[in-house]
Amino acid sequence: MPATQVVPAIDSAASATPEAASTQAWPSPARAWYAVGVFGLTVFTLFGNQFLVALMLEPIKKDLQLSDQQVALIFGLAGSFTLAFASLVISPLADKYSRRLIIGVGLLILGLCNIGSALVATAGALLIVRLIGGVGGAGNGPATFSLLADTFPPAKLPKAMATMNIGFMLAVGLSYLVGGYLLRSLATPEYTLPLFGEIRSWQLVFLILAVPDLLLGILVLFTVFEPKRRGAMAAAPGATPVGVSYAVVFRYLWDNRRAFMPMYIGLAINCIALVGNSFWMAPFYQRTHGWGPGDFGVYQGWILLVLAPAGLLFGGWLAERLTKRGISDANQRVVVWAGLAHLPFAISFALVPNPWMALALASLNTCVMGIGTGPQNAAFQAIVPNNMRAKITATFLFMFTIGSALGPNLVSSITTYVFGDPNQLRYSLALTHAILGPLAVFVFWKGLRAYGEAFARARVQ
Repeated sequence: MPATQVVPAIDSAASATPEAASTQAWPSPARAWYAVGVFGLTVFTLFGNQFLVALMLEPIKKDLQLSDQQVALIFGLAGSFTLAFASLVISPLADKYSRRLIIGVGLLILGLCNIGSALVATAGALLIVRLIGGVGGAGNGPATFSLLADTFPPAKLPKAMATMNIGFMLAVGLSYLVGGYLLRSLATPEYTLPLFGEIRSWQLVFLILAVPDLLLGILVLFTVFEPKRRGAMAAAPGATPVGVSYAVVFRYLWDNRRAFMPMYIGLAINCIALVGNSFWMAPFYQRTHGWGPGDFGVYQGWILLVLAPAGLLFGGWLAERLTKRGISDANQRVVVWAGLAHLPFAISFALVPNPWMALALASLNTCVMGIGTGPQNAAFQAIVPNNMRAKITATFLFMFTIGSALGPNLVSSITTYVFGDPNQLRYSLALTHAILGPLAVFVFWKGLRAYGEAFARARVQ
């Protein structure tokens, strides 16, 4: 039976036939890896948007006369909170209906919201558009993870997840790179376009960002294969997949809290530090070392584009190798190792006096932390029942999103209320990692044994 099967005590299983589901042939390698490629591009555009927007924080802040706190609210907290709570509402649909439809429509909404971000004239309007964009991305993660877990056998899932997340690392590298060259080329502060009229350079960037979202939405809707559901409680062929309520899901999580709680808490802590770091990276280089966002974007982009995918692939390879050797906590063990190894780079890059040294340390921080990305995603899917997969993934991504939302605001609050000077941003970044990084590693480590036991049970059921 697949490793995604952890059979809970659930009563609503009359039409479930896990034996039939698990004996069905897996999708062909061509279909499976095509889906990984498309979803990798989706991850690329979703996260690339975030990193590219981060390059534009200073000009947006200047044009709309915003403070650090207001910028963090509009582009960090508000949209992320909407995304988190909307995920809990939308993700149950992925347990019963077409995951391809949920992903594709969400991408179309995100593309339209980027167009809306280009057309707004006030901070209030921009806030509303970003809130709507949060709704558009709400079902993407749960539906994608659920679909891939039904596309690849358990032993190959870490590699598939790691390969898909190359899109994330490419998003980090290419968004910085393309954004840097784009901001360098947009030397004129205002442009006049047909239909749109006179717009600022950062509004033009939002229009450009809308294009890949719209194209990928169409591509997902019409070309990605929707696999049969498999694993615990999968529905019989031709029947509606068995769904469960959030009450049952939360009871299951509570019953297995020793395995799940460290994963949830550790993820949230990590996201606060890591997203807070990435959100303020361009302002950090501008305020501390005098680099404009275009310069920083080009330098950082080239380095990450070359080095970052290697970290992701190594993490997937390492987790798969350890799993084949019979180490049941392999996925989470790689997460712990990566979290521990990245700490020296995460703390020191903001404190060194030379911008090139800071750039090297920051790049190593991103690459080393990326080693745990694929295994962490695979670790979660490996112990989640099929008919709960989207709902439980939504709760996991809820913690991811809440942590991501709090990160930029925590850093800006430390800068404002502890150091009292925007130019002391570097110390806020270092302090955030120095406190939260070791805490996340400790939480993940405490959950290793329970996770290994849960994974072992899944393999024999």
